[in-house]
Amino acid sequence: MSADLPHAAIGIAVAGFELFGVGVITLGSVLACGRFAFIHKGFELTARYHSLRQELGGAIVLGLEFLVAADIIRTVTIDPSLQGVAILALIVLIRTFLSVALQIEIERGWSWRRNRPSPPDHPSTCN
Repeated sequence: MSADLPHAAIGIAVAGFELFGVGVITLGSVLACGRFAFIHKGFELTARYHSLRQELGGAIVLGLEFLVAADIIRTVTIDPSLQGVAILALIVLIRTFLSVALQIEIERGWSWRRNRPSPPDHPSTCN
């Protein structure tokens, strides 16, 4: 058994994650555009547009998760140097920011504030 065999297997796994992530983004984008063009035809244009943005955002967020996983696997197993970890941290930071920004766009606000009860009309007094 060669010492390069585990690295080759990990490289194949990383490439698989990357291809799957790109495939999720691509397929999700095509499906979202198809739904916009054909399925949601009876709806108002604004509703169709918001639906398209939500579906595209969901596909991008899911695809980014797979791409981040590929980067983590690559850095931890193949290139565990300080420079590799720093580059990984920057990539994860950027992709996490993109994911959060897209999630806020999809949900139209912070997810933890969605189901929050509205404040009372006037403050109550405690005596």
